[in-house]
Amino acid sequence: MATSVRNTVKQSSDDDAAQRSAAPVETELKLLAPPGALDAVRSSPAVLQSARNKGTIRRLEATYYDTADHQLFGAGLSLRVRRSGKRFTQTIKRLSVKNPLARDEWESPVEAPAPDLDALPTGEIDGIFSTIAANDLVPVFVTRVRRHAIALDVPDGQIEIAFDDGVIEAGEQREPLSEIELELKQGRAATLYKFGLGLMDVSPLCLETQSKSSRGYALALNINPAAVKAGSSSLRREDTVDEGIAKLLSGCQQQILANLCAAEDGREPEGIHQLRVALRRLRTALYFLRRELESPSLQALDAEAQRFARTLGPARNWDVFVDLTLTDIEKADLPDIEFSTLREASAPFREKGYQAVRHSLSDPRTNRFLLSLGLAIEQRNWRNDVASEDLAILAEPLTRFASRVLSSLERKALKRGRHFRHLRPEARHKLRITLKKLRYTAEFFLPLYSDQASTKKYLKQLSRLQDVLGEANDIITSRDLLADLRESNRNPDVHRAIGAVIGWQGHVALAGADRMHGRWRKFSRTTPFWMR
Repeated sequence: MATSVRNTVKQSSDDDAAQRSAAPVETELKLLAPPGALDAVRSSPAVLQSARNKGTIRRLEATYYDTADHQLFGAGLSLRVRRSGKRFTQTIKRLSVKNPLARDEWESPVEAPAPDLDALPTGEIDGIFSTIAANDLVPVFVTRVRRHAIALDVPDGQIEIAFDDGVIEAGEQREPLSEIELELKQGRAATLYKFGLGLMDVSPLCLETQSKSSRGYALALNINPAAVKAGSSSLRREDTVDEGIAKLLSGCQQQILANLCAAEDGREPEGIHQLRVALRRLRTALYFLRRELESPSLQALDAEAQRFARTLGPARNWDVFVDLTLTDIEKADLPDIEFSTLREASAPFREKGYQAVRHSLSDPRTNRFLLSLGLAIEQRNWRNDVASEDLAILAEPLTRFASRVLSSLERKALKRGRHFRHLRPEARHKLRITLKKLRYTAEFFLPLYSDQASTKKYLKQLSRLQDVLGEANDIITSRDLLADLRESNRNPDVHRAIGAVIGWQGHVALAGADRMHGRWRKFSRTTPFWMR
């Protein structure tokens, strides 16, 4: 999870993960349960028909420890001592960057409620414990939970389902805890996704991407969930298309899940922005796969990703207008214009956009999409529903496939950009979208090409062109927002500010036309790195 309050963090690559020490892995799916849902799910046929017995009920109290300056939290680790009856168990957990459901876990019994680092293989865990002693650790927060755990035999394996009802306590702060944990005991991760989707037919459950420790630290330290940028692609030159699809979609899934909390929290606009980026990256991958492979399951995922992304649009548009557009215009120090009134008038519209985001994140349809995406990746659904004549593509070297896809997108971009100076706004918007797809696709396949100089040059020209096209698009988008403000507000100061914004943007658009054309010319004359 995030180790910084304000800064956007970046996903680790699989190469980083490979350097970590091997560890026992816990694979589980967490679902947030609204009031009444725990009983509804516990008594549902989905659970009763798979249960070996009535299960066990325990009261668990776990104290989480860290140094005074929270070094473990900063390293992505959690350390707890849990009491169940008269027994104490010490556990260290670390998030896995390869699997969004997995965490590395080291566990051992201890004699007392305090940490005993000698009882764990701390030397295997990032080396951080070489500078930390047990007496450096202090309690940070506590969880108190009533857990009803039931062993389930399902068609594809074995699952332990745990119904947790309790509270997280950090000093005077308290937060209720009501969730369902599905832990994989035998089988593959697809088993968890399948069973989780079945439970969503019983009650409107939401996918929970934060662990109890993450929630506890957020409560204790009063921190905002951090937005997460996409990690570097883990593709390798020896990969087949089939292997590449799995890696690409998994990377997109990781970024989506990593930004759900920040988007819902809403205190940092970057959360919604990075969630939209993650969905665009996913849709870009699905776009070029769809052009090469006829896969109904991938098409269905694309439709749901598009629907989800649209619900985030209004909030992001208002974020850009208030935080970027108005801020830039204010720097011009225009006389007799009170832009603060425009900010105040924008606040209700912005909040309405964020309410739509929160509603979408709790929407059963969104949560079914998130689990369906994970299931499709784990099951490699594209293998089962592609036409027989397309099966050979899956075994094709990824390098050949990548060059073909990139060339197709570049041809489309160059075609859309013909007579660039005379493009109407609608045509320029289509070009901008195609260039985004080209940029994301190039970044996906970057590890397959070794000429660093040519890749850097191409992406630089592409990025600079995208920047000016994005600025022009922001101006067009803000016109609709300004119209809403004009219709809803009679304050003359607001209307003067609206007029100033429109006038300033007109000036910016005229001044930027030549710059935009120049950047198009440079990009269109840059040799693609995959053709060298």
